[in-house]
Amino acid sequence: MDDISSLRQILKSCRTVAVVGLSAEWHRPSFFAAKYMQEHGYRIIPVNPKYPEILGEKSYASLLDIPHAVDMVDVFRKQEDVMPIAEQAVKVGAKCLWQQLGVMNQEAHALAESKGMLSVMNRCVKIEHARLFGGLNWAGVNTKVISAKRPA
Repeated sequence: MDDISSLRQILKSCRTVAVVGLSAEWHRPSFFAAKYMQEHGYRIIPVNPKYPEILGEKSYASLLDIPHAVDMVDVFRKQEDVMPIAEQAVKVGAKCLWQQLGVMNQEAHALAESKGMLSVMNRCVKIEHARLFGGLNWAGVNTKVISAKRPA
């Protein structure tokens, strides 16, 4: 799923995001991306056994420990760690597996798609949200979206 309309649809429909590998350290990319998404109306569910709470939300040791539905599983882990996460994402009924920038586990991608999930690789959820919903254009970044109207 790389096309603009698919990414836009994922970001519109997947409002509860479990962030696997979310750090509580403010300078880490995972924290910055999750904070941005939280400030834009997404419910962030931290998945990191190292911390009891991140961004005001209870942190869980694994996806299987989350007591409610999750729409998207956003993965901030090494490529070789993604397959077990994808398997857990299938078990919890997530709609989308999103592998962050630099993360491209083809086997996990194939598993997610074979189970009817949407799957995104090598993209940052924060960058894509800003690009597709009007955040990056203020910085002079070419978003490849031409419109006189701000997207809803």
